[in-house]
Amino acid sequence: MPTKLPPHWPAVRRCILTGTAGLALLGAGLPTAADDGDGDGPGLSRFYDQKISWSAKACESPEETGRPEGLQCGKVTVPLDYAHPNAGKLELALARYRATGKSSRGSVVLNFGGPGGSGVAELSWGADDFMDLAEGYDVVSFDPRGVGRSSPVSCGDTGYETAVDLDGTDDALSDPQAVLRKLRKVAKECAAHSGPVLEHMGTVDVSRDLDIIRDALGDKKLNYLGFSYGTRLAAVYAAQFPHKVGRLVLDGVDTLTEPLTEQGIVGARGQQVALDAFIDWCVKDIACPFGQDARSAREDVVRLVHSLDEDPVPTAYNGPFSGQDLVGAIGQALYSEDLWPSLERALASLVEDGDTRAIEAFAGGGIALPVREKDTREKDTEAGEETGGTLVDEEDVPLDNLPAALMAVNCADDPDRPTAGQITRDLARLRADYERASPVFGVYRLTQVLMCHGRPKGTDFIREKVKNVDTPKMLLVGTRGDPATPYRWTVETAKRLGSSAVVLDHRGEGHTGYGSSTCVHRKVDDFLLYGSLPADGSSCGPDRDR
Repeated sequence: MPTKLPPHWPAVRRCILTGTAGLALLGAGLPTAADDGDGDGPGLSRFYDQKISWSAKACESPEETGRPEGLQCGKVTVPLDYAHPNAGKLELALARYRATGKSSRGSVVLNFGGPGGSGVAELSWGADDFMDLAEGYDVVSFDPRGVGRSSPVSCGDTGYETAVDLDGTDDALSDPQAVLRKLRKVAKECAAHSGPVLEHMGTVDVSRDLDIIRDALGDKKLNYLGFSYGTRLAAVYAAQFPHKVGRLVLDGVDTLTEPLTEQGIVGARGQQVALDAFIDWCVKDIACPFGQDARSAREDVVRLVHSLDEDPVPTAYNGPFSGQDLVGAIGQALYSEDLWPSLERALASLVEDGDTRAIEAFAGGGIALPVREKDTREKDTEAGEETGGTLVDEEDVPLDNLPAALMAVNCADDPDRPTAGQITRDLARLRADYERASPVFGVYRLTQVLMCHGRPKGTDFIREKVKNVDTPKMLLVGTRGDPATPYRWTVETAKRLGSSAVVLDHRGEGHTGYGSSTCVHRKVDDFLLYGSLPADGSSCGPDRDR
């Protein structure tokens, strides 16, 4: 992660790897019926009525003292498996900034997306974007199960490198049987490095965790601001706990119905459009590393990816930097035009000097770096229970945690699985479809979708039950030029949720609107702070001056 963040980084990093990324791996994501009460069901009541012990010291790793002033951290305990709440438990990491206003409505919980993003880290880095909300709320975020300090999952060096190898060369997807063997190898590595939490990573579980967090914060209703994947979490919560919904905002609205195969094509196509726009901008600058002709520049990018796949270059971490690492880094940088100058300089350093450091900053958690081995399974000395893990220090978070968690959650949320027969029969056609969507991002996206093969069947709860929710009005923000969560998903999700959904049309570019539009920012704050909703279908322009 970069040590100094761009001004709009919080808006950019909200689910840089969204549900559209199609990364998917393990996790059963057990479907759960709607639950309107605190701890309804045998064995759950003991997880409610917790008291969070907040402290600034809890935010710091042993060698770290640079946390922002005012940040406090704590933890809550949740069941490992909601179907068997006495079988084990997890500790989830939380962070907050206290309300600065004279009167407080309680807490507003933020989810920055992913799945796999650390809410504790994001709130630490990007608090300035949300301090207006502190006029009325404690501003809170958390590391979901399997993420960051909350029993982090990992696929280890071997598992992640095997996944990358699937799309590393031109012939990597030419042998379906070899692909199937590699997929099974990745699954084994992920299970071996992650412990029991891996089987309980779905959004249905995270939503139930969120209700325990709400109760521990002392709030009768959940007030919430979610970005990209965080909108999927909000929708699931509304279906499970309709009478616990306060003021919910969904920005960069995720799909609730499209299978991962379709999401992958949407993601590839959207990022190709964003890449083309970046290249059109870049070639107008004499410093553009691909020259001043847009057509040849596009061809140069494709050649660069293929070249690095065939012959990766060493990195500052003594690991290889492949073409697929480059694709992941470029994809993350394209979610906001604010990052285009930095992306141009990073690509110039790579092309002209072979220096990967700047482009690796965009790659974030996607680089396969050495992983600290850690057995997260521990015994609870009081209850004698096996747990999925306790809070860990930041330096103990596996460096592949973000992609490993993203794979686990997305797969758990999708009931479709490509069978061995389908992969054998359809691999060539699927590759052609994805490469038509994007010559740069297509194979990268397809490989991620294939990761679901052979994994436990995901839940059908989201597709079948998350609709026509009976809740107070909630605000859905869709951005017309969003390359990750297309505007039509906002419209489709609003229809599924029913009369509770109010749509705000952001006629701008980039992923999500809260950090890039003064109008969106103001309307979201007005709703969360004062309950003032815009009219359904009203719009905001692409104002970027904050």
